[in-house]
Amino acid sequence: MSSASTPPSRPHDFDHTHSDVSGGWLRAAVFGAMDGLVTNTSLIAGVGAAGVEAHTVILSGVAGLVAGAFSMALGEYTSVSTSNEQIDAEVRVERRALRTHPEAEEAELVETFTTMGMSEATATAAAEEVHADTERAVNIHITHELGVDPREKPSPLVAAGSSFVMFSIGAIIPLIPYLLGFESLFAGLAVGGLGLLLAGGLAAHFTDQSKLRGAIRQLLFGAIAVGATYIVGVLIGVGVSG
Repeated sequence: MSSASTPPSRPHDFDHTHSDVSGGWLRAAVFGAMDGLVTNTSLIAGVGAAGVEAHTVILSGVAGLVAGAFSMALGEYTSVSTSNEQIDAEVRVERRALRTHPEAEEAELVETFTTMGMSEATATAAAEEVHADTERAVNIHITHELGVDPREKPSPLVAAGSSFVMFSIGAIIPLIPYLLGFESLFAGLAVGGLGLLLAGGLAAHFTDQSKLRGAIRQLLFGAIAVGATYIVGVLIGVGVSG
């Protein structure tokens, strides 16, 4: 086969890839897992510190898991849906502006392109070509003015599902010793702490940061919440027993 018939190479097809930064499944999954771990480890710490039986700790933990998972999922769905609806509203505003003031919008795009480093002649030609298609012009304007691509909005269902599943996984981790028959608050907190370390390291992996730093940071943040809830449990437990 001659070189003339060979399509030009596209180095970006193989030399690197990009992670999801649209606020979709990854953000929801990481947030859900962290929240599940911190919430239920703290809940178990507070309830266990009050001196209740293991059955009550398990009941509290499972109730916290179910309530938290549904709350997170519904919150994610509403949040992402609202964000998408806001983008759609801005698209309608931009489409109306292109219809009523096409020359001004094209001049605005020329200015945007020149700010990016294009010569005025190149920017003018590019803006004219973009504005030859209204939908393309809308997308380009929204992308440059708002910093989001209206064609790549995250899915509310995917965000909600990711959050629900990962919150449930995170929330069940500190309950594992109790579910296995070990009636030990220390074991539950230790497993919860290990989960925080793993979750922090995994989150750092997705952002190409130090896994050790991410793990320790998450453990420290979780320890603050767990410690505060433990103190509350001790104080309430003492007050009730007194």
